[in-house]
Amino acid sequence: MITRFSTALEPDLLAAFDRFIKRHGYRNRSEAVRDLIRKNLVDEEWRSARGSVVGVISLVYAHRQHSLQDRLTDLQHTAHDLIISTTHIHLDRANCLEVIMVRGPAVRVKALADSLITLRGVRHGGLTIAAGRASK
Repeated sequence: MITRFSTALEPDLLAAFDRFIKRHGYRNRSEAVRDLIRKNLVDEEWRSARGSVVGVISLVYAHRQHSLQDRLTDLQHTAHDLIISTTHIHLDRANCLEVIMVRGPAVRVKALADSLITLRGVRHGGLTIAAGRASK
């Protein structure tokens, strides 16, 4: 069942929203509004550390950084119950990409991501939460 509601926007905000819709390939405003609401609800849920989340930790790092691979592996083993899967990709002779799929309590997922991203030698890292209320 779908419930319809209306909202009022200033002309400039509506024009910006319509450009956003076009850039992102939405078929209509309703689709875009639904996605934005879902995204904000998930973001709010995991930031408040309520419930569980599903997400991805991505890391780009220098593979020759002394002991970095061992530290990455050790940290992942300490949080083995959060990790669903990992993928390791050799980007070039000097850099690797590691993608770690995670599921668990938001506060623990965030702590794991922070501990991995802040290691010396990690050139870029990020945590993307894909869904809230992820059951295990």
